[in-house]
Amino acid sequence: MDCTQNLSLGDPLEPVRKATAQMLHERDHSFSLPQPFYNDERLFQVDMQEIFHKEWLIAGMTCEIPTKGNFLTVQIGDNPIIVIRGAEGQIHAFHNVCRHRGSRLCVSDKGKVAKLVCPYHQWTYELDGRLLFAGTEMGEGFKLSDYNLKPVNCKTAGGFIFISLADNPPAIDEFLATLAHYMEPYDMENTKVAVQSTMREQANWKLVIENNRECYHCNGSHPELLNTLLEWDDVTDPRASQAFKDQVAECTTRWDRDNIPYAHASFGLRNRIVRMPLLKGTVSMTMDGKQGCKKLMGRITDPDLGSMRILHLPHSWNHCMGDHLINFTVWPVSAQESIVITKWLVHKDAVEGVDYDVARLREVWDATNDQDRRLGEENQRGINSTAYQPGPYSKTYEFGVINFLDWYSERMLNNLDDTPAQTLRQVAGE
Repeated sequence: MDCTQNLSLGDPLEPVRKATAQMLHERDHSFSLPQPFYNDERLFQVDMQEIFHKEWLIAGMTCEIPTKGNFLTVQIGDNPIIVIRGAEGQIHAFHNVCRHRGSRLCVSDKGKVAKLVCPYHQWTYELDGRLLFAGTEMGEGFKLSDYNLKPVNCKTAGGFIFISLADNPPAIDEFLATLAHYMEPYDMENTKVAVQSTMREQANWKLVIENNRECYHCNGSHPELLNTLLEWDDVTDPRASQAFKDQVAECTTRWDRDNIPYAHASFGLRNRIVRMPLLKGTVSMTMDGKQGCKKLMGRITDPDLGSMRILHLPHSWNHCMGDHLINFTVWPVSAQESIVITKWLVHKDAVEGVDYDVARLREVWDATNDQDRRLGEENQRGINSTAYQPGPYSKTYEFGVINFLDWYSERMLNNLDDTPAQTLRQVAGE
């Protein structure tokens, strides 16, 4: 079959898209998803095209590229992306693909350059993506301006870098303005990544997020985490005791005094910001609950800020404390493999070995991440069985999972142009 015949066949995933939409219409939204959503490679490709290529993703933190020429790279499915700080501090994002013959420009995770130079034939680009040099071999009529790097949508707020591969990404500015307000006390431009971990998990990305969105499993799986973290994040949770409600009242009085934002903020099901106390007597997610970094972040003077939890679907959660911040992102690799990147951030002037010890800083979440990896991988192995069928979620303790899958279903149907997002709950019978 020649190329033109192959192109005439149209989208080979079209039957999968139709089946995906049908399964989402028919599913019970209080149950887990049908098996193909967790292990089918064709449906995984639809996930990548309709979710990860169209939604806003957190590429990194602005402090990781502090000065002109600093860059970081991320991989979104088959798409390598470069995020770079250009002139006057502006941050740009581009497809990390040379316009000559498609080679990657930047092959390392992070670095600093004066210009972007392709290692293959030395085509050279300005930091704002303009092609500056292509040699004299391209012949008459060749215009440099026709071959600038392809841009990627990029926005920043509160120290976070958001990118989207979509031509018309969803609205996010309202959330970003709120995020900037909540992150103001931390002065994120004056932070640094103290340490970073990269973990491969043999599980579908949705299983990784589902596991994160509930703490129903925490009591039996996360002893290190529960040294400090409460299993709930709202005084309306049925597990919340009167003592906890009193603790919240005492904390919010102090936070008001110090002008620390804490009111719950939600933006549909995609974004949520919640500040809640840690266990009484603890101030940070360390094994003993004491500060992991002696130097507090930004303008913060009281380490007892609890944990401000930031959710950004489809792939990130964060914990912000008075002494350090932890950023988590999930990157799908295949239908049954994901990468979880964890970054611990501290004040940029904090000195390793003096203000903080890396091993102590990461101890709790190294243990928790590995425990969650094992849980996710066993979950995946069970789902692969012919015996698997969707099971019911606890509406009391797993409401976060229900919310995540409702968001996923709405965005998938919306992006497939099958059903407007706002009608999904009517479809589900609510």
